[in-house]
Amino acid sequence: MSYLEPSEFVTKMVDAGESKVYMSTKDTLIRAFMAGAILALAAIFAITVAVKTGSPLLGAVLFPVGFIMLYLMKFDLLTGVFTLVPLALLDKRPGVDVQQVLRNWGLVFLGNLGGALMVAFAMSFILTYGYNTDGGAIAAKVSHIGEARTLGYKEHGIEGWFTIFFRGMMCNWMVSMGVVGAMISTSATGKMMAMWMPIMLFFYMGFEHSIVNMFLFPFSMIMGGDFTLVDYLVWNELPTVLGNLIGGFVLVGLPLYYTHVRTSPQRKV
Repeated sequence: MSYLEPSEFVTKMVDAGESKVYMSTKDTLIRAFMAGAILALAAIFAITVAVKTGSPLLGAVLFPVGFIMLYLMKFDLLTGVFTLVPLALLDKRPGVDVQQVLRNWGLVFLGNLGGALMVAFAMSFILTYGYNTDGGAIAAKVSHIGEARTLGYKEHGIEGWFTIFFRGMMCNWMVSMGVVGAMISTSATGKMMAMWMPIMLFFYMGFEHSIVNMFLFPFSMIMGGDFTLVDYLVWNELPTVLGNLIGGFVLVGLPLYYTHVRTSPQRKV
């Protein structure tokens, strides 16, 4: 059968987390770089669709193609390793300690950032014909998004900061459900369908994804967005990363692990 029971695929989650800890520095960086680049391209694709069709829903429906591509190629996003890698620590896999978990997170962060920045510069060059035009409607849209999702939060002070945090948490709750959902099935079609639904949900709802934002906000700044690097880091990337960590690990990884691996004895009636 193409469907796996939770007790089977949650063990696969722990195995996946362990394998990522043992992965070489070179492979970790390359896979993270490609994941960041593909997701960035999917983000600008979805925005382009939304701008040209006037339908944000259609953009959200099509955005998951990027996530599916990078998952099937076994590339790594920070949001995914937030969920999977700590499970190997919890399960006391040999050689997995806090230092190794943080090493993996740091390398994946750097790789994702590199891939996202590459696409940001490439797309800004393409849209402006080598920075000789203004970039048109798509550039204007992205600039507006960048300002609204930094300065817009900043206007609300600490409440705005926590709004981003919770949006980041809700985002990786759904993204990690996509990562885990792909493990439910052994068929490519089943994996795609399981990933598509939660990824579409997070994108359409405007939740905050740290890797998408690694592309979106530098791209917005290049295109003339009126905010600073500090605004981006303090009023978006930092709370988004923290929210992504909590959403993936606490709302997905921990519940599945503690109910399907560390299962409690059945009650006696």
